[in-house]
Amino acid sequence: MKPSSIVRQHWAALRALLVLTVVLGLAYPALVWLVAQLPGLSDRAGGSLIEAGGRVVGSSLIGQSFTDADGNPLPQYFQSRPSAADYDGLSSGASNLGPESVVDTPEAASLLSTVCTRSAEIGELNGVDGSRPFCTGGGVGAVLSVLGPRAADGTVTEPTRVVSVNEPCTTTPAPFVATYEGVRVECARDGEDYSAGQIVPIRGTAPADPAVPADAVTASGSGLDPHISPEYAELQAGRVAAARGLDVDDVRRLVTEHTEGRTLGFLGEPRVNVLELNLALDRLGR
Repeated sequence: MKPSSIVRQHWAALRALLVLTVVLGLAYPALVWLVAQLPGLSDRAGGSLIEAGGRVVGSSLIGQSFTDADGNPLPQYFQSRPSAADYDGLSSGASNLGPESVVDTPEAASLLSTVCTRSAEIGELNGVDGSRPFCTGGGVGAVLSVLGPRAADGTVTEPTRVVSVNEPCTTTPAPFVATYEGVRVECARDGEDYSAGQIVPIRGTAPADPAVPADAVTASGSGLDPHISPEYAELQAGRVAAARGLDVDDVRRLVTEHTEGRTLGFLGEPRVNVLELNLALDRLGR
């Protein structure tokens, strides 16, 4: 290749670099910034920040916790849904646990036990029945490992040993169920592996429609959801009213006022922004 051709190619590449740098690195970002300053858009572009008492207290787009220094829920405030990211915008994400996560490990609780524990705690906090299907009365997953001969499809035909895998003997005086198909149920012992057994979740007698709604016990995909369902807000209304010395109907009215409908009338579900609702409560002066 001639030196002149090399020079022409490099000069063309340099000009393309300069043009793209100006257009995409300067002009386009400047255009986006200018559009973001238009009325109706500037607040969203700035992070949808919310101020109270002259200081920024949060964003309407990012959830936050309402707890004391020890992590205990403040009874005078509505609580947000759980967060796998601890409401940290730099750690946004989910637990990545799915429906098959039903057996606890020494390192972490299963998704089922996590849901059961949260439901029991929320029920106790708000004075309602926190029981759920497939949960023990102690707030962990009601799951058995059934050992014995198996049929061709993997089902144990004649149980010889049954273990409640999420209830350790050190903390549970007795398993949540005494027997399974005529075999006495044992509690789990540290260091023993029960993975060889058939994993059998037990539904139990909890109502099919639990008092504690699903969004109260499961985290969102981002871990930053600022909303809860109207059902979860209604569940908390009595507790918040009692803690603040308010009439529960006044608290329910605030919940209704802060309930947003489906986006464009058909996207998503009705929802309540927790931060905005709690700030409305604070403005009542109690």
